Amino acid sequence: MTHGPLRIGVLGAARIAELSIVGPARAGGHRLVAVAARDRGRAETFAAAHGVERVASSYADLIADPEVEVVYNPLANGLHAPWNLVALQAGKHVLTEKPSASNAGEAAEVGEAAAKAGTVFMEGFHYLFHPVTRRLHELLDSGELGDLRHVEAMVAMPAPPDSDVRWSLPLAGGALMDLGCYSLHALRMLAPWAGGAPRLVAARGGERSEMGVPPDEVWGRAGAAGVDEWLYADLEFPGGVTGTANCHMAYDTWQMSCRVVGTRGEATAMNFVQPHLDDRVVVRTAAGERTEELGRRSSYTFQLEAFAAHLRDGAPLLLDAEDALTTMRLIDECYRAAGFPARPRTALPATG
Repeated sequence: MTHGPLRIGVLGAARIAELSIVGPARAGGHRLVAVAARDRGRAETFAAAHGVERVASSYADLIADPEVEVVYNPLANGLHAPWNLVALQAGKHVLTEKPSASNAGEAAEVGEAAAKAGTVFMEGFHYLFHPVTRRLHELLDSGELGDLRHVEAMVAMPAPPDSDVRWSLPLAGGALMDLGCYSLHALRMLAPWAGGAPRLVAARGGERSEMGVPPDEVWGRAGAAGVDEWLYADLEFPGGVTGTANCHMAYDTWQMSCRVVGTRGEATAMNFVQPHLDDRVVVRTAAGERTEELGRRSSYTFQLEAFAAHLRDGAPLLLDAEDALTTMRLIDECYRAAGFPARPRTALPATG
């Protein structure tokens, strides 16, 4: 088993990488070996700002670098599966931003590649590693809330700019892909207290163009048709527990809450996706109401610690390629039920 710090290569110079990998790597003493971006100047600026050891000339060259052990992929959704496949086929461990692929077919291919390579693949549902989410599970485990009866998750944000890739169907955009995957995954993780995995009952959603403005005037770009602005899904668990997984990408404010309701009480994580901004869990039972503060250390830091512990010490890992495939199948089901197309397969660019 390899020892020492992780040797990480970063695909792209996205701003999210500052929070999702740069900070956690520094906290854990890991090496940021290389970064690559379509624009080399952006990669050079990123490397200089964040102490990355070198700039690779392309994504492919970064993946081929023998010193890069772990590939971190925060590219646009549509580029997750293609580059995850290249990295796995090169024998690298992969930590990818969610969702891991554009559709279930791609996710299955990624899982097969990971199994063949014998390397570790993990989809970055970082929220799961934070004490905020762990506390919701502990409250169910302890019996303080009684038997689980209902769960609702809402992940919403103000609209990104019209030119943002999250509004692009070819790049696998949409509210469910960008936000709703969190709410669906959070519900899936409650299976141990709900008699098993949930099934989709119904889903409904809307396009931004339905607001009465022609799509070309709203988007200012090709590929916007079929992109969901919002999507609400109803689910049911084998034990009769019900759930709603809602998302909205043009909401009037930020909302990222998860509420679990039991026979004796309920608990709400006020921001389970971004606990570094709000770490409160509000618990209400017959004994009264209390607010617990679980700490604002980044969930991404907890995530990288768990990933490193698995690679270095063989510690159990909560997420794998099979989990990613299960989530992607549920996303595809939601799109079909709401009348949207599944996100299309993305062809690998000719150059990295």
